[in-house]
Order: sequence, then structure tokens, then C-alpha cells
Amino acid sequence: MNNTLLEVVNPYDLKPIGEVKLVDWPTIDGWLNTATQLHRQRKNWLPAHQRIAILKKTAQLMQGQFDELAFQIANEGGKPLVDAKVEVTRAIDGVELCIKELCHLTGSEIPMDLTAAGAGRMAFTTREPIGPVVAVSAFNHPLNLIVHQVGPAVAAGCPVLVKPASATPLSCQAFVNLLYQAGLPEEWCRFAPCTSAVAEQMVTDPRVGFFSFIGSGAVGWHLKSKLAAGTRCALEHGGVAPVIVDESADVNAMIPALVKGGFYHSGQVCVSVQRIYVPEDMATSVAQAIADKASLLKVGNAIVTETECGPLVNPKEVDRVEQWVDEAARAGAQVLCGGHRLGETTYAPTVLLDPPVKAKVSTQEVFGPVVCVYGTESLEDAILRANSLPVAFQAAVFTQKLNAALRCVRELDATAVMVNDHTAFRVDWMPFGGRRHSGYGVGGIGHTLRDMTQEKMAVIKL
Repeated sequence: MNNTLLEVVNPYDLKPIGEVKLVDWPTIDGWLNTATQLHRQRKNWLPAHQRIAILKKTAQLMQGQFDELAFQIANEGGKPLVDAKVEVTRAIDGVELCIKELCHLTGSEIPMDLTAAGAGRMAFTTREPIGPVVAVSAFNHPLNLIVHQVGPAVAAGCPVLVKPASATPLSCQAFVNLLYQAGLPEEWCRFAPCTSAVAEQMVTDPRVGFFSFIGSGAVGWHLKSKLAAGTRCALEHGGVAPVIVDESADVNAMIPALVKGGFYHSGQVCVSVQRIYVPEDMATSVAQAIADKASLLKVGNAIVTETECGPLVNPKEVDRVEQWVDEAARAGAQVLCGGHRLGETTYAPTVLLDPPVKAKVSTQEVFGPVVCVYGTESLEDAILRANSLPVAFQAAVFTQKLNAALRCVRELDATAVMVNDHTAFRVDWMPFGGRRHSGYGVGGIGHTLRDMTQEKMAVIKL
């Protein structure tokens, strides 16, 4: 990256595939001024039917460029092409979901005559756009995350400035351009790749009505602490997702799910399976079964059809994962498969048995192709260990016992508990977000759309 251009590379072979121009603060300052004026003057607002037409056309244009969008996700983000195609499908569905949710964005009647003080009045609420939105996004779903942040802003009628991850700006740029092609005036959505310093200045500006962040906890909490008075926000960070297995689990059905949940996008997912708690007498066999399947995964360039695990986002991440796994192995973890880098940009799918409870792989989000299995003494022990960290996002339990399933649903510290499915399961309309260090607020397109609007009440004295 020089002072004006951001070079984009394929994360597997590090060859340049494109570049985008970085936006400076004076430009963003002007964009925020325009966004503020658009919001403050109701005559400037785009009517709902126009926003719906734009979103419909955007979805149609995306469908027409399906293969190009999928290849771009794989090429800049390292997500295997088969999974990139799933992401494009989700992104198109997400744009259409914005329309559906907008149709259900309504106010309500407030009863006034519940006491004598309110008698003789009627009241109702409506919802209005909250104001200029600034969205800062992550690399791991470079199209669908943008849809989740920008789509609801367009649906709500909020001007939006979006900063993509520096590793994956091309998918974001493509989506913004498709919005323009669909009829959205450019002043309503600005593509804003910029330096971290400029991004912080943009996020913390008092003209921002809502800040949407997807990324690391350290950055998210730092930015939240500096928001201007009145700016609302939602933060989506990561977790160290726990899975509990009890003795009744259908192991044959469970293993493929755990491998998919642990090694999808090489583990670079905020709810990727990381900690698996298994009864002591089953732990070795379960861990070995996961390792046997993980060791068969094909690692390579994500744009190659056969690839099942792509590269990590950059070589520094490979260095970090290598250090964490080596630390755990030196401290006594059994390496059942992987445990080594395959090259400058790739790391072998790795399964560790009983790493120390204080090792980094046990306490921090690996965000790489590493799954840890631990033997436990009881279901109570497994729940205690699953809840032992300050992060809490999605969790899972595999069991054929209703009581065990319901106990885990009740006692696991998580925003969602999957029963007989992996922790990385998601559909785009469900509430999605972390507790405690894992985030603030709730994502999911309908929830984000409501966050980007605010209620106004009218009280009429009859």
C-alpha cells in the first residue's frame, strides 16, 4: 500500500489482482457533509418504493454476474470457490431479504387511556432513518458482510459510507457499483477504502448516526470508546466456539459437521468450531476421527475448483498460527494431524488433543485451521469449561438426549446454541451476535434494519 493506492493480491500466491484508490479525509469530510444534508432535509429522502426498486434491480444484476462475483471472492479472499458460490447465493438472498424486512418495518399504536391522564388522546409510532451510517467490514465474507451492512442502510433510507477490509476491497467495490447501476444515486452510498487513521476519524465523527463494525474485538471496542455522543453502534467480534459432545451423540453424523464447522474457510470464521469437549473415554477416538477426515482436505489456491481449504489471509497469520500450535505441542498437546505450515501462505488442517487449558489455542480465537479436542469428566465439567472464557458467541451440543440438549441450551453462555449441528451454522435472517467481549448488539438483516431506524411517536389530543 502506498499513499494513494491499495494493491490487492491473491492470498495464496500473493500475485497482484487489482488495486483501489484510497480515499483521504477531505473527501470523506465532504461525503459526510452531503450525507448529513440528505438526512436532515426530508425532501431529499428516497421513497420506500424507489429503495425497493433499487434493491430488486441490484439482486437481478448480482444474479447476472454470479460467477464473476464468486471468482472475485475466492481470488481476493482465499475462500474456496465452492464456498464462494454459496456466499454469492446468500448475498443475493440478503438483498432480497432487505426488501422483505422493509415491508415489515412498521410502528405501533400506543394506548393512551390506560389512566385518566392520557384519556382523550391517541398515539402511534413510525420509524425513520437514523442518519448517516458508517460501516467497517471484515475480510472473511467480503460480499455477504457488505450486504449485511450496506443493504439495510439502503433499505432504511440512510446514506452510508463503507470501508471494506484492506485485503478484500474488490467485492465491496463491485457491490457498490451494482447499487449505482440499479439506480442508487452515488451520494447515498460511498465506497471508502482508507487508512486506519482516516477510518477512525470517519467513525468517530459527530455527524455519524450509526456505526456498524465487523472485525477484531481490540479494534471494535477501541472505536466504540471514541464514538461521538449520540452515535449508535453494533459490533460483531469473534469467539472461541465451544462444542459439547455427550456419550449418546451420533458420532458418524457428527464428524462431518465438526470438520465443516472447524475448517470452513480454513477456520477464518468468527464462530468456527475451536474447542470440542468430549467424555474422557471417547475423546481420543473422536479426535482421531476428526483428524482422519481433516487430513484428507485439499489445501491450495481458492480459485481452483478442487480446493477445500484455502490460504490464510496473509503470511503473518500463518506465522501466528504456527507459533500457537507449536506452543501447545511443546506444552503437551497431541498433534493428531497437521501441526505444520505447508508454505508461506497455507497451514495444514490441524487437530490437537488435550492442549493445556491456558494455551493460546485454548483461550484465544485461532482464526485458522485448528480444532482442539478435550476429554471431560462430566457434562457439568464440559459446560464449566465451555463457559470459562470472556468471549461468548455461538455454541453447540451433540446429543440424542433431550435433557442434555435442553440443559446445554439453558446453561451455555452463548447467543445461540446449536443442537446436533456445528457452531458456524447461520442463516441471514436469524439474530447473530456475540455477548460480552464477543460483541455489542445483534446482527441479522432484519435486526440491523431496525438498528438503522429510530422510532418517532405522535400524540394527538382529540
